[in-house]
Amino acid sequence: MVRQTGGVSVATSPERAVPRPVLADAVELARKAVVDLHEGGVGAYLGVTSEDEFAATHRFAADIPGYRGWQWAVVVAAGPEDTHATISELALLPGPDALVAPEWLPWDQRIRPGDLSVGDLLAPPAEDPRLVPGYVATGDPEVDEVALEIGLGRKQVMSREGRLDAAQRWFDGDFGPESEMAKAAPSTCGLCGFFLPLAGSLHAAFGVCGNELSADGRVVSVSYGCGAHSDTSLPLGAGSPQFDAFDDGAVELIAVPARPSSAVAVEDSVSTE
Repeated sequence: MVRQTGGVSVATSPERAVPRPVLADAVELARKAVVDLHEGGVGAYLGVTSEDEFAATHRFAADIPGYRGWQWAVVVAAGPEDTHATISELALLPGPDALVAPEWLPWDQRIRPGDLSVGDLLAPPAEDPRLVPGYVATGDPEVDEVALEIGLGRKQVMSREGRLDAAQRWFDGDFGPESEMAKAAPSTCGLCGFFLPLAGSLHAAFGVCGNELSADGRVVSVSYGCGAHSDTSLPLGAGSPQFDAFDDGAVELIAVPARPSSAVAVEDSVSTE
């Protein structure tokens, strides 16, 4: 039997009733049809599947380099009164365990973060829900200054959905409050002198790190934190406050339990021999 999976025809195991003898016995006829194609080797016989009362499919392993797991499928047919089957069609199909190409996707659905490189152009999709129309300038400098602050001087600005999507992505990322760095930090970015808050509706939740030794130039959550916080103070005294000083010149005495006298006597006798 042949079934469709993601646009690909796949040869499967028999599931229908046993085919009529005139169809089931046409193994060599089916094999010869494949051999006569001269399109590749024919391997072991894999079985026959009944398509209906008048047709059946014989399957052979395909012995073709690069087509591991593929099968030759040969459909034979016979009428109600026929004593010999005839070839209806044949095809090379992937078996259940065959290696096939992944389902085709349009290029715009294959793009992933990090794919954009120098010189690439990536337009947003039509009617992108992350963007909404902006507005033209009014000509009044005072009004335009406020309008530019909220994005009215651009053709498009981020919609509420787009902002929430970005905020969630940043919150869940490497510079959000649930990262390992944030959990081990002594304080948060919201209280750090290197924290530069964003403008607009995300002002209270995110900012940019200005510390070149930390997440410099990255958007960080106000609840994120790291060891380079502006309020971090060096520990007093020498060495680390978490560990005792290690003196590599000291001699460490380790008590060794005494061995039984019998063991010593055995060793002495072995050494004398």
